[in-house]
Amino acid sequence: MKCAHCKQDPKNRCDKDGHDCTGGKTDLTKYTKDENKPFHRASGFFQYEFGNNLTRLDELIKFCRQMDYKKVGLAFCVGLSAEAESLSNILEQHFKVESVCCKVCGLDKKDYEVPNRKPGKFEALCNPIAQAEILNNSKTDINVELGLCVGHDMLFHKYSEAPVTVFAVKDRVMAHNPLGVLYSSYLRKKYGLK
Repeated sequence: MKCAHCKQDPKNRCDKDGHDCTGGKTDLTKYTKDENKPFHRASGFFQYEFGNNLTRLDELIKFCRQMDYKKVGLAFCVGLSAEAESLSNILEQHFKVESVCCKVCGLDKKDYEVPNRKPGKFEALCNPIAQAEILNNSKTDINVELGLCVGHDMLFHKYSEAPVTVFAVKDRVMAHNPLGVLYSSYLRKKYGLK
């Protein structure tokens, strides 16, 4: 599949009425499973009811309410501590929130064969597996990821027992807006785009 490069006639494109380019070869019965129905329905319902008028935060709150979630986990990067505090303060108006920073447990980089930026000084390594386990032990209903590094985010998702959604991703250069690369004419040229 090369959907990102689709040149279909606009009447047949997915952005209009959807189009099955697989020829019916995709198993869609997973949507009928009780464990999957609420996720799929809630997302579709929000689009129906609110159109494109919800922020990611609005959508997150409405989703958690729709799913009757009471306890939200927040796994965040220490570099986004201020943002994590603000997000937690807002979510705490609606839910119980458990939050855990990426540097929890103070793993020493040298113990994991990761070089220090400042040799000879202790530097803590991120600990996404512990973040997941701490939130698992807290019995969160959903976990929200905020700015974990690429790779660490994957480990967090892998070990989280609760479903995970991403509130925002880290991009140190683009003010945590990685799509900015695709909108900047200068950066588009850097990556060979017109």
